Amino acid sequence: MKMGQTATLPCRKGGTYVTELYEWFRKFLNECPSGLITLHEFRRHFCNGTVGKESAEYAEQIFRTLDNNGDGVVDFREYVTAISMLIEGTTVEKLRWSFKLYDKDKDGAITRSEMLEIMQAVYKMSVAASLTKPNPLTAEECTNRIFVRLDKDNNAIISQEEFIEGALNDEWIREMLECDPNTVKMERPLKGHAVL
Repeated sequence: MKMGQTATLPCRKGGTYVTELYEWFRKFLNECPSGLITLHEFRRHFCNGTVGKESAEYAEQIFRTLDNNGDGVVDFREYVTAISMLIEGTTVEKLRWSFKLYDKDKDGAITRSEMLEIMQAVYKMSVAASLTKPNPLTAEECTNRIFVRLDKDNNAIISQEEFIEGALNDEWIREMLECDPNTVKMERPLKGHAVL
C-alpha cells in the first residue's frame, strides 16, 4: 500500500511540464476562484474524490503540509510548489515533503505516535477504497518496522536525516513513505465517478 494511490494525474502524453502546470492552475482556479482554499474546502474535495469521510484525517494532514506559512489557507503558489516538486522533484525532495507530512507538530522529528496516526489514516482510507490487496501488516506493524529500520540512534524519534537516508536505502520504506502527487489533485468529482 503506497500513500495516495487513489487518483490519476493529468495525461502527460506529448504534453510539456508547463502545459501540465497550466492545467493544474486552471483546475485550481475553477475549484477555488478566490485563489485560496480552506481546510474545509480541501477536505470536501479530497473526501468526495476518494473514499468519503474515511479519508478526512489524511486530507487534513496533507492540507497542513501544503499550507507552508501556516495561515490556514492554501494559495496557488503553495499548491503548485508542492505539485511541481511531487511530479518533477528528486527523490530527496519528495522525501523531505513526506517528512513534513508525518511531522505533525513541525518540531523536526517524527515520533512513533505521529507516524502511527498517519499510517492509520492511510490504512483506513485504503481499506475503504479497496485500493490494493490487503497489506498483511497492520498500521502498527508498519510503523514498528519503519521505526526499527530508521531510528538508527534509538532515541525514539526519527530525524529528517534518518528518514531520508533510511528511505533511500530501503525500497519498501521509500514506497511506504513517499507521498504521491495524486493525493493533492483538485478536481470536482464527475457524476458517477470519484476523481480527485
